[in-house]
Amino acid sequence: MRKLALGALIGLSISSLVMGAPQGKTYRSLTWETFKASGPELKQIGWIATRRASEIESSDWSIGCETLDRDQAKFSVYKDYVGELGAKHARLQSGWAKCEKEKGVYDFAWLDECVYGLDEQGVKPWICLCYGNPIYKSTIHLGSTLAPIVHSEEGMAAWLKYVEATVARYKEVVREWEIWNEPFGQGKDYSVLVLATAEVIKRTQPDAVILATAITDADRTVVLEALKTAAKLDLVDYWAYHPYAPNPDTSYAAVERMKQEVTAYSPKYRLYQGEVGCPSILEWTHALAFYPWTEYSQAKWDLRRMAGDRVRSIPSNVFTIIDLKYPNMLQSFGLIRSNLLHEFIYKRPAYYAVQHMMSFFDDAVKSVGILEYESKSPRKLTIAGFEKAGTAVALLWYSDQVPSDELAWDRVDLTVKGVTFHDPVYVEMITGKVFDLDKSAWKSEGGNTTLTQLPMWDSPMMLAERAQVDLRKEGLPVSRSN
Repeated sequence: MRKLALGALIGLSISSLVMGAPQGKTYRSLTWETFKASGPELKQIGWIATRRASEIESSDWSIGCETLDRDQAKFSVYKDYVGELGAKHARLQSGWAKCEKEKGVYDFAWLDECVYGLDEQGVKPWICLCYGNPIYKSTIHLGSTLAPIVHSEEGMAAWLKYVEATVARYKEVVREWEIWNEPFGQGKDYSVLVLATAEVIKRTQPDAVILATAITDADRTVVLEALKTAAKLDLVDYWAYHPYAPNPDTSYAAVERMKQEVTAYSPKYRLYQGEVGCPSILEWTHALAFYPWTEYSQAKWDLRRMAGDRVRSIPSNVFTIIDLKYPNMLQSFGLIRSNLLHEFIYKRPAYYAVQHMMSFFDDAVKSVGILEYESKSPRKLTIAGFEKAGTAVALLWYSDQVPSDELAWDRVDLTVKGVTFHDPVYVEMITGKVFDLDKSAWKSEGGNTTLTQLPMWDSPMMLAERAQVDLRKEGLPVSRSN
């Protein structure tokens, strides 16, 4: 149950809250209205400013622009919202079957629109090379098997020729290439595909960065051993993984084991969180199915995954920019809600949450790791520590349970170790509201910071120095005291 005063919601102007609707159309987002009317009982001083991708020099954030190869979304519908979001990277799927409908004849017009449309907004596309092609007796959907390609002389030759043509066409714009998507349980065949495909990529674009896609633990060991046996460990740069878990904070033990395994083969290897997000409704199939997700829990989930990745310095791709019309369903992972006609409906609260995180946490913000703390709170907290321009930044949230629908804050007393603040503000990262902290509510001494009755919930809140938080102040509500 969401705890929110109804009167606060009634007074909101719908027209001022529905942002981004196309060409005069407006669609009401009740969840965004509710979020905007919520907040801890502190004095709001503004909203955190956002930046377009073209205004951000660099970051490891990526947004999913997948499945355009199977026409499950339309790039033209959401193109402008990608640059506005602030992601510096975007994941595309190359669509062999859409590019080569006649043997030996390539039509890249649809992919040109995506690659160059992202690039012109300051977003660097990276391409997942996939899937199969029916004209070579392989299939085009998620779960496609590799055998019809790697065990067919004609199929493998055609695949490698297509890869070469794609890399040659886009190498001035695209540097990162992922080989296939989720060939789970196909470790031996995937080894063959990786070795051959990576060789072609590197020959065509010597400075290319290559990602091995998400696979099972057993498959990954098979691929690593194949690379080692062939003395080709240097062909791969990143190992992607897709950590779908109801509580995003429970994934990192497995991530650490993965890191230990791959770096034992090569210390240069890095991990890439290549695709993960959260539905906004109860889904009956695909990832995170059979759980009553909402747009409230989706926004919290996405932020917690992003915060966990960022403090561990893992490049992170949010799945996905817009709802996808799969053959059997309209999937609800989108930061933008769409309909069966691929039309824009509204930005979900998760869009704004992701935008705030991407705007603030660029490469100028450095991780200092998970911080230790002392508190009598019955719930487990995660406190992620960062540094910006020599000053402290922290993200704090309850991390012990699946994100809830509640828009209510507890009050927590805690001491954060190894952090000193001088003039901190408190930021709710979903709405972007920035609040004053009363001087009596915090104290920094001896290298630690003690906070009294700090509002806390199961979504990341940020503490940062006032001078490091760019504000916009229009439309401030009437001040509220503690």
